[in-house]
Amino acid sequence: MPQIIPVDDARACSLPEAIEALAALDFDPDCEQRTAQAARWLRRLTNNRSFLGDLLVDLVTRRSGGGTAIDSGYGPQAIVLSPHRTGASGGMFLRANIWPAEQDLCFRNSGARSFVYGVPHDHDFSFLTSGYFGPGYRSDYFEYDYESVAGFAGEKVDLKFIERSALHPGKLMLYRRHLDIHSQLPPESLSVSLNVMHVDPVQCWFDQYGFDLEEQCVNAVLSPNSTETFLRVAVATGAGEALDLAEQIGKSHPSDRLRLASFEARAARCPDADGEDALWRTAEASGSRMVEAVARERRAALA
Repeated sequence: MPQIIPVDDARACSLPEAIEALAALDFDPDCEQRTAQAARWLRRLTNNRSFLGDLLVDLVTRRSGGGTAIDSGYGPQAIVLSPHRTGASGGMFLRANIWPAEQDLCFRNSGARSFVYGVPHDHDFSFLTSGYFGPGYRSDYFEYDYESVAGFAGEKVDLKFIERSALHPGKLMLYRRHLDIHSQLPPESLSVSLNVMHVDPVQCWFDQYGFDLEEQCVNAVLSPNSTETFLRVAVATGAGEALDLAEQIGKSHPSDRLRLASFEARAARCPDADGEDALWRTAEASGSRMVEAVARERRAALA
């Protein structure tokens, strides 16, 4: 489960102070010392019991005149509190997440999945989180071996159950990329968490997975990237250069997900079943476990 980080610090800081301090220390979740320092600043911001309410009032009334860094680019429950700061270890930004309870109107109108409740998943990034307000969302926590997973739907995964617990006020944890899995449950009442998000430029090439706990398997890839979309569109146009690029990607690109996308895009253009079968036969011999597994399924469906 996420690493619990005890921080004994009763001081409070402002949001600008936290932003500047976190940017200066260059938060790196793989460095114990810098993670501890980032956790201390997150604790101090969590100790400030008024900053978020004041910012939300400004946002609702527009008193800030558009000068605030607040954004909601992650959806209605997420509030980005700081600009993305880049450092030697990647980048970071601060975020607040709102977690409605089942009795709240937004939950009743939008449903559980809109807030990622009951959707077991890992993360392709690491982040610090603390309980800021309310009893906190609950999670069933698991761990798994990311390196052993090829990433195709239906692939069996050894999910190790750890515990069920809540992100109660003041609790501070580090979610570790490609290790910690959680299936979130609504809190007993409206809650808010604060996050220090780490951004790694290469994370878009590593998949984030959704899991089926009953079947103990991967059931979805939750992190498609724009390169995959662009490739599919380019191949669909039939441009010769795009088709040549797709063939090269299918043979040797380091991202299995992009290699699979190249085969799927070309398969959609095959004029008949024989041509599609021949393409998927090539995919079976690509050297990628994930591409090979999907190719077998596609050939079986054609047969």
